[in-house]
Amino acid sequence: MSKFQNTHHLASNKLIGRIIELGNEYSNVSLKTTDEMVVDSFGLVHGGFVFGLADYAAMLAVNQPTVVLGKADVRFVNPAKVGDELIAVAKVIQGTDYKKVINVVISNDKNKKIFEGDFHCYVLKKHVLA
Repeated sequence: MSKFQNTHHLASNKLIGRIIELGNEYSNVSLKTTDEMVVDSFGLVHGGFVFGLADYAAMLAVNQPTVVLGKADVRFVNPAKVGDELIAVAKVIQGTDYKKVINVVISNDKNKKIFEGDFHCYVLKKHVLA
């Protein structure tokens, strides 16, 4: 089980989550939803924050410095609302040294599924901006 974060070192805990557990091809990340994420008077959280949490969890499951997202096949199952604690569980379900598919499931603190999807990630030989 890996204990050290090897990617996305500057990611904001407030915006895309904080690591709960980091393992070999596995991550568990949480995000507390806040008023700044809300888009209407009902307290609906914008899906971009939910997707950001899922993407971050997927990157951490791969945990390589040069990992990038290629595509994602996702489904928003239920809405997230302000005050929810969202928990993302990400697991590598297939892959090679270069390409990985990561399944991510997000539930809220009431164990209600919010989001699920498969993220297709690539581990590049050098940083995408290098």
